[in-house]
Amino acid sequence: MTLIDTRTPNPKSFIAGSTGDWEIVIGMEVHAQVTSESKLFSGSSTAFGNPPNANVSFVDAAMPGMLPTINVECVRQAVRTGLGLKAKINKRSVFDRKNYFYPDQPPGYQISQYKDPIVGEGVVALDMNGEPVEIGIERLHLETDAGKLLHDQHPNMSFVDLNRAGVALMEIVSKPDLRSSDEAKAYLTKLRSILRYLGTCDGNMEQGSMRADVNVSVRRPGGEFGTRCEIKNVNSIRFAGQAIEFEARRQIDILEDGGSIDQETRLYDPKAGETRSMRSKEDAQDYRYFPDPDLLPLEFDDAFVKLLADKLPELPDEKTARFISDFGVTPYDAMVLTLDRETADYFESVVAFGGAKRDGKAVANMLNADVAAFANSQGLMIWETHLQPGQVAGIVDLVAAGTISSKGAKDLLQVIIAEEPEGNPAEIVERRGMAQVTDMGAIEAIVDEIIAANPDQVAKVLAKPSMIGWFVGQAMKASGGKANPQALNALMKQKLGIE
Repeated sequence: MTLIDTRTPNPKSFIAGSTGDWEIVIGMEVHAQVTSESKLFSGSSTAFGNPPNANVSFVDAAMPGMLPTINVECVRQAVRTGLGLKAKINKRSVFDRKNYFYPDQPPGYQISQYKDPIVGEGVVALDMNGEPVEIGIERLHLETDAGKLLHDQHPNMSFVDLNRAGVALMEIVSKPDLRSSDEAKAYLTKLRSILRYLGTCDGNMEQGSMRADVNVSVRRPGGEFGTRCEIKNVNSIRFAGQAIEFEARRQIDILEDGGSIDQETRLYDPKAGETRSMRSKEDAQDYRYFPDPDLLPLEFDDAFVKLLADKLPELPDEKTARFISDFGVTPYDAMVLTLDRETADYFESVVAFGGAKRDGKAVANMLNADVAAFANSQGLMIWETHLQPGQVAGIVDLVAAGTISSKGAKDLLQVIIAEEPEGNPAEIVERRGMAQVTDMGAIEAIVDEIIAANPDQVAKVLAKPSMIGWFVGQAMKASGGKANPQALNALMKQKLGIE
């Protein structure tokens, strides 16, 4: 592809070297396994975790006379993904043979798409701390995955597992628009979120169903593009960031010492925290692409695309905008709540539980703070915990009614988490006497006692009214945290004669 610089150099992302500043240029080739029950050109299962070579047909094993047959569901999923990326859908595309030999690829070639992919240019929108950044998508094409070599099963031999051979992949190629490791991580996170919303890939990087080839080069800010190195098969967003940071610094050190960068493929070793050379980087001509003679061009019409477009779910960007406008949540809270569809659904279930319409800000605050802290401690998403939307809604309602304070809400949540996982919030508050003290007579007695016992502090507060918080804190402590903070604060000001 022709490289076009679309970004204005941003000093915030520069890396300081001994001879001046440098800029990282990053492009991504993300391989996303298509969600389908069978492979791209055979009827073999795609189920993960089956015994080695259990998901293999004669087509996958490249037995003589076996011919590929296109899986229409994989085509649908690729088109849906293209629509989700706001990309051009090419109604005619061609499958090519990409020729190279690996022991885990029986035909000696990969079926891929070269000059005529199924999806053309699109875009992924990022929010980098309030700054909008658009990352261009160059193309999305369908191709087959290779198998897997196992080197730890025998002291003298490697074993081959062809379960993955022939599984449909979408290779999503970005333009070289990324300029930092943080942007790269945000891009992978957002892309995975889009795929999961669409249901076209599960995004499980730890299982290999989504992995990234990361192309990294460095240059003087705004200068000519440098020579890139490809970091192959990165299977973690965190590792992608680490690999970019190391590789950029490695290249800068070489260039500042007067050397040059060799175009090559490298691997990232997360234990050592470094990249290492794997092989010289191939160019397109090395693969000897040519149209696959066993497969006709893939063609479909506008009606096919429209049918898929009409059934697309609400995607993260649209859902984020709706949460901000309909529920009044902050852009940050909306972004966190929409990272995955299940969390967004959980939020809306809490807001609307029982037919009510609760304060979206209050719900977002509880979910993104205390509930999220509990979920994180368990290594879970909030929707995977035992906390039910009705329980969270009940806590929010009790705070809104003034029955419990924000501190009381935290205490109540801990009771439900640790002691009464199926408990009803209102019943727990009633049974355990957790309700706020709203009896003004009882609150007034506490206030009078604290003022009488602390004349020196009274003088300080009269001189500096902002110090009234000390009195409020003492009164809350004396009430066992049950006094209504708003009533307490108002009464304290009245007693001390503070406006």
